[in-house]
Amino acid sequence: MLDRLYTRVRAHAAGPQAPYWLALLCFAEASVFPLPPETLLIPMCLANRARAWQYAAIATVASVCGGLLGWYIGAVLLQHVALPIVHFYHAEHTLATLQEKFRQWGVWIILIKGLTPVPYKFVTIASGAAHFAIVPFMLASLVTRGVRFFLVAGLLRRFGAPIEAFIEKRLPLVCGVFAVLLIGGVIALRYL
Repeated sequence: MLDRLYTRVRAHAAGPQAPYWLALLCFAEASVFPLPPETLLIPMCLANRARAWQYAAIATVASVCGGLLGWYIGAVLLQHVALPIVHFYHAEHTLATLQEKFRQWGVWIILIKGLTPVPYKFVTIASGAAHFAIVPFMLASLVTRGVRFFLVAGLLRRFGAPIEAFIEKRLPLVCGVFAVLLIGGVIALRYL
């Protein structure tokens, strides 16, 4: 099922409605949808490298808006909407762990988890369930999603098709390395 959905999403990448599909995919992925935004962002950037920055901006804004819906689902509709989504993905433990981490680490969870392979919808729903403050949530989401999408768009704009396979296979590694560097930089600034 996901393979057919993935193929269908990629078919929309070259069409004139692609930016709208990208916005819809990014919005939905941040709250309920299973496909990562890169499934459409990558082929769109490859099809028109000159518009890569525009596509990254669309993905970032739509993802943050979708994150707001995810936050709302977690904060207000936890029992009726969020728990069935979490159960569908068999991620009850992930949600509970993220809720606890929000209580301890706050905005750092959003900044780090938004770059990792953990589906962003779990971050948004867990932040709402933990009643994390909405303004820091939105600002951290803007940073972490922007870094992720602009990194992909920048690599594709600079290197084109040869980097596509690398990104698809190693995006979690690239984002993980960036997260480690970000944390290391913050620690260095704080203690040096």
